[in-house]
Amino acid sequence: MFSLLLSSLALLDLAAAAPSCGVAAAAKPPAFFLAGDSTTAINGGWGDGLLATLIEPATGLNVGKSGATTRSFVAGGYWKNVTDHVREYAGDHDVYVTISFGHNDQKENSGVSFDQYQTNLINLANEIKGLGGKPLLVSSLTRRVFQGNTVVDSLHDQRLAAIEAARRTKSPVIDLNAASIKYVNAIGKAAAYEYNWGADKKDTTHLNEWGTVVFGRMVADLIIDALPSLESYITPNQTMSDRIANGQPA
Repeated sequence: MFSLLLSSLALLDLAAAAPSCGVAAAAKPPAFFLAGDSTTAINGGWGDGLLATLIEPATGLNVGKSGATTRSFVAGGYWKNVTDHVREYAGDHDVYVTISFGHNDQKENSGVSFDQYQTNLINLANEIKGLGGKPLLVSSLTRRVFQGNTVVDSLHDQRLAAIEAARRTKSPVIDLNAASIKYVNAIGKAAAYEYNWGADKKDTTHLNEWGTVVFGRMVADLIIDALPSLESYITPNQTMSDRIANGQPA
């Protein structure tokens, strides 16, 4: 099922253009391991959309978990899955771990205070660095909830926590929250709802299959902006990238 989903997403995201030759490739092929909540996970998140853009020998695995907080992701063994893969791949790959939480940590019944959330992000990033990997702090995908014509900035503090964790650990920040807010504001509520999960398109947090492709592309482009050496390992889709950058529905 997972491989079939990746294959279908890859077909949707392929571009006719060949990978750029103008950017030097990383010394070793990258391996991406994705840690996060349902907005990263298979069936509802951007993670598989990102992985579908990878060009072999680049590889990756989506370990996102629906309902996860920075605490429960560790307690449930999902973080160990990530770190086990980092240990396995660090010799032959440049290993990158995306860390993207906040949707569940911010809930009153999460058992995670804001200060704990901030500390947890820092600790997760430092652990990856200690294992020879490279953490990428990905700020939370915006919810597509509007007041009037403007999306509600409901994860503002969580975005700042990701940025601060990146600063303290000297890691790249992938500011998906700011990018996704800018994009959905530009395209408007009706177009933004076309990415909503479910037949009725009322789930404004999770992504349908096409939303996975579009926001996976957004993350891929943000990663290239932060780490240009990875461009040769990511399939280009200039048409979609341009539509996202220009605030047009993709």
